[in-house]
Amino acid sequence: MSSTTQLLKQAALEQGFHAIGIARVPASTPDGASFPAGRSHANLLERLQYWLAQGYHGTMEWMRRAPQRRTDPTQVLPSCRSIVALGLNYWTDEAPDERRGNGRIARYAWGEDYHRVFKKKLKTLERTLKSLDPACSTRSYADTGPVMEKFWAQQAGLGWIGKHSNLVSPAFGSWLLLGEILTTADLEADEPGTDLCGTCTLCIQACPTGAIVEPYVVDATKCISYLTIEYRGDGASLDQDLRRRMGNRIFGCDDCLDVCPYNAFAPATDEPRMQPTSLTQGPNLSRLSALHEEEFSRTFAHSPIRRAKVAGLRRNVAIALANEP
Repeated sequence: MSSTTQLLKQAALEQGFHAIGIARVPASTPDGASFPAGRSHANLLERLQYWLAQGYHGTMEWMRRAPQRRTDPTQVLPSCRSIVALGLNYWTDEAPDERRGNGRIARYAWGEDYHRVFKKKLKTLERTLKSLDPACSTRSYADTGPVMEKFWAQQAGLGWIGKHSNLVSPAFGSWLLLGEILTTADLEADEPGTDLCGTCTLCIQACPTGAIVEPYVVDATKCISYLTIEYRGDGASLDQDLRRRMGNRIFGCDDCLDVCPYNAFAPATDEPRMQPTSLTQGPNLSRLSALHEEEFSRTFAHSPIRRAKVAGLRRNVAIALANEP
């Protein structure tokens, strides 16, 4: 392993990342249309275009913009040669409080907004990389840029994309949040992750709404995470059966992750900002239904739950209340 790569990996772990891997970025074709070699890279754009053509992106129109750029890092950072894939463990080894009257929030949103947690760490690691290779350029993202981060995390050896379309790590199960640094530095690549799902279909069976329409393909318009976070319509615009299947989930859904066998021995995170609060671990539906906009902004100022906006959270809470037995 080159000294730059080795020192960068050591620095990432010291800065609180739990997983790091390096992927090599193939050069794009002269017209920038797609990658010229390597089956996994060549099929990336094709798979994204298929998913968009089926309408599985729902109202997430930004996914339709420049799919070639989204699948080719050299169009995001010219001369990009390597991607540093980074993982942050958010498993807290605590159970949600689902007593009557409480809703359910996805585990990744129990603590502080992971974008905030990632941002400082990513910028610090970028500075480290530039100190090791002063001539390199970098650009970093944590679920905020036109980068297919789960694909690159698999290419970097952090794990593999499971049949639920999320990354599965042999060491951390389904509980890694992802970020990445694109760089022109020529870093030593890791071996890509190998798909170890085998014949297991537990995640497909566990999905409450049948959103995993085929292995590795999710129809977002049926996915509770999309419906409770990204979808901006009111409750009446949702199919009645879909509303019923949402149960008490008011922000995201962990069902397909909870059943993954690779989570059986997942270690608890040592990141304090990922720890739950009483509100996020057992959100009281009656209390949340009475939130006005100012209180919503104050309560969730540093939480990813802001993404749903007050109208979306109220809609989700109303559906959960209607689903109470």
